[in-house]
Amino acid sequence: AIFGALLVFAGASEVSGYALRWRFQGWVAWAAGAASGLLGGLVGNQGGIRSAAMLGFDVKKERFVATATATALFVDAARVPIYAVAERREVAAIWPLVLLATVGTLAGTLGGQWMLPRVPEHRFRKVVGTIILFLGIGTLIRGRAD
Repeated sequence: AIFGALLVFAGASEVSGYALRWRFQGWVAWAAGAASGLLGGLVGNQGGIRSAAMLGFDVKKERFVATATATALFVDAARVPIYAVAERREVAAIWPLVLLATVGTLAGTLGGQWMLPRVPEHRFRKVVGTIILFLGIGTLIRGRAD
């Protein structure tokens, strides 16, 4: 519930414009990065938490996307081989789905590369904030159902 509430707060702050009042610098930036990594590792939703933390920095959309992509690549490069070895039967059974997801990721990356220059900075931040808001709401709903 705490995780979902944090995502709702971060998303709503960005969408409403309240987040413009706070930007991370110095030790707060380091603490936000450490907290996002810790929470992401515990909950398994690193993309949402990482994006919520990155909204607190005054970075341009291109750096935002590049940082998120590079981090995801490092994380996936570490975990995919472990899954492939530890869960080889399960992975072998769903390899067409894994292949489809990989192709979808590549297509999404190329589409995003084409679209990113066409999206104004403020709109990009609002879209990311909205996605984080809905992710938080979904997390809260799922938490109540369990």
